Amino acid sequence: MLLENWLSACDGAAHTSDIRAAGFSGHAIAKGVRTGRMLRIRRSWIALSDCDARVLAAVGVGGRLTCVTAAERLGLWTPDHEDLHVAVAPSAGRISTTGLRMHWSTGPAPVARRAVMDPLINVLHNVARCQDPAHALAIWESALRQKLIDHAVLVRIAWRSERASRIASLCTGLSDSGLETHFVELMRAIGVAVRQQVWIDGHRVDALIGDRLIVQLDGFAHHSSAADRRRDIEADARLRLRGYTVLRFDYQQVLFQPELIQEIVRAAMAQGLHRAA
Repeated sequence: MLLENWLSACDGAAHTSDIRAAGFSGHAIAKGVRTGRMLRIRRSWIALSDCDARVLAAVGVGGRLTCVTAAERLGLWTPDHEDLHVAVAPSAGRISTTGLRMHWSTGPAPVARRAVMDPLINVLHNVARCQDPAHALAIWESALRQKLIDHAVLVRIAWRSERASRIASLCTGLSDSGLETHFVELMRAIGVAVRQQVWIDGHRVDALIGDRLIVQLDGFAHHSSAADRRRDIEADARLRLRGYTVLRFDYQQVLFQPELIQEIVRAAMAQGLHRAA
């Protein structure tokens, strides 16, 4: 195996002692640096020249990617964020670096001393401790939905964090998006029970309240074409003809106008729109 391929499998960067332990010689390291295919980071780290800048920044402070930064790199839903989230050893000095969010908590899963990425369980642990609960739950649900972790495994982990344990108890794996998780949390906050991903009229609806109140949620990139919009108008019309009330909310409303969403649902239920005739 070429050293470049091995480094790629290690998230693009590794300590020289680990490189040598894998069977690569000092000559191979020197050649990679000399030809520009690799970079020398700090004194004893080697990285691919096209290594993710986030990994390079984490290695630069002696840490590894975690929390929302690692979640985003894993392809999970994450809220907008600017800081780079880096896990460091509990004994590490209190580094104050602009643009970095440091995590000293170790998490429940063991991790190699020179890893550049936290394992998923520790990523979720730090997400729970760091993020708004609704955002954290959405990220955890995203991991379940993408089958990066099984629900039966997740709920048996000793999280060592009250916030993480609570989020584990709320996870269902039913949410089709982070947006849907947010909506369910908004409803839970006002005592409204929601059924998710219910089949009606041959299609799944995002949420059903009671027997007849349907809520559909449009993500950030929703309705990228006129055909998408026409499809949703037709689906809503078919549901109304079958006696359902359909409420449709978008990304902006759910994340930034939560009180509006709650008030509309409250009013709809007060009118009995969730009840079968």
